[in-house]
Amino acid sequence: MSRTPADTSAAADPASLDLASLDLADLDLDGDTLREECGVFGIFGHPDASAIVALGLHALQHRGQEAAGIVSFDGKVFHSERRPGLVGDSFSDAATIERLKGRAAIGHVRYSTTGGTILRNVQPLFAELAGGGLAVAHNGNLTNALSLRRDLVRDGAITQSTSDTEVILHLAARSRKPRIIQRFIDALQAIQGAYALVALTNKKLIGARDPLGIRPLVLGELDGRYLLASETCALDIIGARYVRDIENGEIVVISEEGIESIRFAEARPMRPCIFEYIYFARPDSMVNGKSVYAIRKAIGHELARESRAEADVVVPVPDSGVPAALGYAQETGIPFEMGIIRNHYVGRTFIQPTQSVRELGVRMKHSANRAAVAGKRIVLVDDSLVRGTTSVKIVRMMREAGAAEVHFRIASPPITHPDFYGIDTPEREKLLAATHDLEGMRQYIGADSLAFLSIPGLYRAMGEEGRHEACPQYTDHCFTGEYPTGLTDLSIASPRQMAMLAEAD
Repeated sequence: MSRTPADTSAAADPASLDLASLDLADLDLDGDTLREECGVFGIFGHPDASAIVALGLHALQHRGQEAAGIVSFDGKVFHSERRPGLVGDSFSDAATIERLKGRAAIGHVRYSTTGGTILRNVQPLFAELAGGGLAVAHNGNLTNALSLRRDLVRDGAITQSTSDTEVILHLAARSRKPRIIQRFIDALQAIQGAYALVALTNKKLIGARDPLGIRPLVLGELDGRYLLASETCALDIIGARYVRDIENGEIVVISEEGIESIRFAEARPMRPCIFEYIYFARPDSMVNGKSVYAIRKAIGHELARESRAEADVVVPVPDSGVPAALGYAQETGIPFEMGIIRNHYVGRTFIQPTQSVRELGVRMKHSANRAAVAGKRIVLVDDSLVRGTTSVKIVRMMREAGAAEVHFRIASPPITHPDFYGIDTPEREKLLAATHDLEGMRQYIGADSLAFLSIPGLYRAMGEEGRHEACPQYTDHCFTGEYPTGLTDLSIASPRQMAMLAEAD
């Protein structure tokens, strides 16, 4: 397993920054965010399988914007299209969809938490097994993939990617079980970590969810045919009916005979990732039966009860801070205003050839709505605080737009530990809350006051009376440091290189 840190430059290290001399153009604003994991989608037995998968991936684009891929099966052979970039860049033209023949298909949108963004890592990955072809798409991260990979290579396996997903294919290929579903189960029982998988064989669509249900996966139905998706918003976009969530430790096997459920891990209390509700899932999705939008508003209500500020307007940091800011405004009675406007059409590749243009580029993603904030005491509501560099930018932008006071409120507890389950977070020493106390963080971002939602407040917003310390209801290690699975690969000494071949992105 390998996580790519957002940035390693000293200028972006919170512990090394001098706020008085800080130049916003030097801050790694792209690196100061929690990166989405990935999104998966699959359908079986539909005449427009690949087109439907492409539409589903469009709905899941927020979960990964670096690459996309689709594999289909036409009854005789598999067809694959895997491309870097957005879904719409490669899968919106009829010619591409026509090449993806067949009535069954799976797809994937990727953000690279393990392995770089090179074509050989773009999923779904495909392999020829003794029983036929197997294509796999994976959302999550395996915490023993590097250990397994080294054992496989030592035994003669030839690896092509630097993705942890390839380990699953090798494990299935090496199983001695006669049926491909049994081989798949053998592979799942060898891996650790968080995963939601969709797989396609000659005769079946397979879905699987890790034993704790950390990553989400739902079952839907369209025109009498079953499908699988990371989120319910992907069902909504194609007019499919939500059937149920795949259970933790469950495999579903979809074929012409119908649907079969197999439990591959012993029954355990579910612990879904709490960040799906705070940040990752689209607000119009239902995750494990709970409305993401309703929870984010409830988080805002709890945040207001815990840390009300005397202010004139509540301003969200768009887009993920909007529902929490609405809840905060409703609870306090302070007017809600769109004091920051986000430009949705700016990516990481904007050319910034000179210092003066770089300084202009700082404002391209977010710009102040001066009319809404000038002369006002404002409450800024954001979903999380990672490295803090974006918060520095936003606070300064508000002051330059004429805000009289800036009170920052964070709709989650302080992030003090990195993630190893599919969220790309910096190392612990680069997390602002791990290196600064509350007053130090406030001074760093330059706000008049700073407050985070408490862990009990977060659980209340989730509809719980509190956090069960002996058996927490959610995976919340970024706040608590309590990791719910083994982290085998952390014990492997550096260098933890997964490939000898370097390729251009």
